[in-house]
Formats: sequence, C-alpha cells, structure tokens
Amino acid sequence: MSGSDLFTGTLDILILRTLGTEPLHGYRIGRAIRDASEGVLSVEEGALYPALHRLEGRGLLTADWGKTDTGRRAKFYRVTDAGATHLATEIARWAEYSGAVAAILSGEAR
Repeated sequence: MSGSDLFTGTLDILILRTLGTEPLHGYRIGRAIRDASEGVLSVEEGALYPALHRLEGRGLLTADWGKTDTGRRAKFYRVTDAGATHLATEIARWAEYSGAVAAILSGEAR
C-alpha cells in the first residue's frame, strides 16, 4: 500500500508515532514506517515531505538541521508537546474507527 492509498490523516499519525522515540530525517521516517509495517506501507517522497512540512507548519513537529550517519546534511524532525497531544487524540479516534470497521467486516455489528 503506497502513501497515496492511506486514509486521510493516517500518514500524519504514522509520522508522529514514528518520531515518538527519537528525531529522524525524512528518509529514515519513511524507512521506519515501511519496516514497522513489514513492507505493507511504503510512503513515497511526494507524500512524505509535504506531510512533514504540513505537520511542522501546524506546530506538531519541529525540525533542526543535522548530519546523517553518512555525513549528509538533513532536517531532523521531532514531535512537539502539541504533536504528542494530537497523536494521543488521533490514536484514540483510530482505535474507535478501526474497531467499528472490524465489527462490520466480521459481521458482528448490530
């Protein structure tokens, strides 16, 4: 599933969750999402970088320039307090939404 196939807003929460432990640059964020999903989710650069800029513009991420493991200059993103709050809210909403969909798909919905 590519980034363009993700439901609206899902990429944002995947990025915020991925950055929950340490600052990462764009390439590493995309790779972490792909690895964590065992290759099911692949975020294209054309979706990832606009999402990072959007989240930064909304104050949910902050970024600083730094060096990658290979010595290249890159922007490293970090979740702000507002981003952490937003992520917690969106995780709860996602759990409710996905539970409802799962109930319908399994035939358990009344």
